[in-house]
Amino acid sequence: MSDTSDLKLRTARTIKWNVIDRISSQVLYAVTGIVLARVLSQEDFGLVGATLVFQAFAALFVDSGFSYALIQRKNPTQLDYSTVLWFNIGIATLLYVILWFCAPLIAWCFQNDPRIIPLSRVMFLSFIINATAIVQTNRLMKKMDVKMIAISNTIGLIISGVVGITLALTGYGAWAIVWQTITLATIKSLILWFTSHWLPSLKFSWTALKSFFSVGSGMMITSFLNTLFQNIYSFFIGNRVGLVSLGYYTQSDKWSKMGVMSISQILTSSFLPVLSQVQDDSERFSRTTGKMNRFTAYILFPAIGFLIVMSTPIFHLLFGEKWDPSIMLFQLLLLRGIFTVLNSLYNNYIISLGKARLVVYMEVVRDCASLLALFATIPFVAMTTTDDPVYGVKILLWGQVIASVISWVVTLFVTAPLSHRSRISFIADLIPYVVQVVLIMVPMWAVSLVIENVVLLLIAQITIGGILYFSINHILHSQIQKDAIDYFMYRFRKGKK
Repeated sequence: MSDTSDLKLRTARTIKWNVIDRISSQVLYAVTGIVLARVLSQEDFGLVGATLVFQAFAALFVDSGFSYALIQRKNPTQLDYSTVLWFNIGIATLLYVILWFCAPLIAWCFQNDPRIIPLSRVMFLSFIINATAIVQTNRLMKKMDVKMIAISNTIGLIISGVVGITLALTGYGAWAIVWQTITLATIKSLILWFTSHWLPSLKFSWTALKSFFSVGSGMMITSFLNTLFQNIYSFFIGNRVGLVSLGYYTQSDKWSKMGVMSISQILTSSFLPVLSQVQDDSERFSRTTGKMNRFTAYILFPAIGFLIVMSTPIFHLLFGEKWDPSIMLFQLLLLRGIFTVLNSLYNNYIISLGKARLVVYMEVVRDCASLLALFATIPFVAMTTTDDPVYGVKILLWGQVIASVISWVVTLFVTAPLSHRSRISFIADLIPYVVQVVLIMVPMWAVSLVIENVVLLLIAQITIGGILYFSINHILHSQIQKDAIDYFMYRFRKGKK
């Protein structure tokens, strides 16, 4: 088998297991989330949302961008992996101690609610536990062998879901989510340690650590800025509007991320190792990025577009009308998520070429656009009406959608030449799928005017969307769709033998 064929097969296998991981994880996560959303109050979710703002930054500092550097490096050594592991655990422990003492200050930021203090001190334990599994996960991703990652996620979600639901039904409120999070992190880490057949050396090398700084520090800064602007909205909503409105936002943010981050993670973990293998061959790199653009568009636009159309019946089926104020927020976050995924894809192109500092510059541009939009809309965030408790939050998110479009244009303008392709070709990779999805969304929406039952409506919308999308791509002779079908047919025939 040629190197190209072997790489293509390993890529397809990696994508397959990443898809299995995402689908199984999201199904299990959804089942737990549905029960918790029905049992717990908006304020319970607001309490957890307040702690998640600070936990996100702590988790970011624990990794420090070195996981990206390990994947980008062609042949990391045992000492490299061991050094990063001990660094992650050490930083995680230090940050936990700092945040434990800062818990009263965190409560003060959110209208001085004392319930946040003990809740956050327990919740923050999760990033220490997660720190023990970063390198184990990274090694499997580097080898493009993500099967055990998928299995550990699935088992962890099943056990933690049982814990969370049991505690919610017995009246533990927000603590149900906290202990669900701790249980999930613990189970995943234990499984990866027992099955990875790798143990770290009792060695730490400053030289090895410094060798990752060129990529790791760049990704650290990028991730910091990205995390800042993902969580700053929760801070302002909770601080200026209150925990109930924060609960509505947290719920919409959680469910939108299930779709957006799943797609982004599948592509990031599947594509970056491939790109690192062809980084020295400009012609192959150009062809590869073109295929990745089209494959991303083929998956991304129908997934997000169809979810936007189906959001109201989905929320009504899962939650009744309890979370109706979250629906529009959910749709806006999905719309913004399109550009989040595309920017993540383009970042992979840049990282694979070892130009992590350029990713930092792109992130600064994106964050400046977000910051301008935030300053323009923050005076309106506390606005409410009799029928809409999150009216001001919608204005805030519309500003972020506009900022995301602007940042995507800038990132595309810089990334295309580095990929040895024109900017027009990057846009041309996306346009056929954008046009298809927009046209298909019209009959999907129209059917909601004649069908009131949410179950029948969802079945009709999924059927219409799926048949039309597949048929149009078949008529247009989509090579991406053909490759996907050929691969699944090959795996099916192989499985029957």
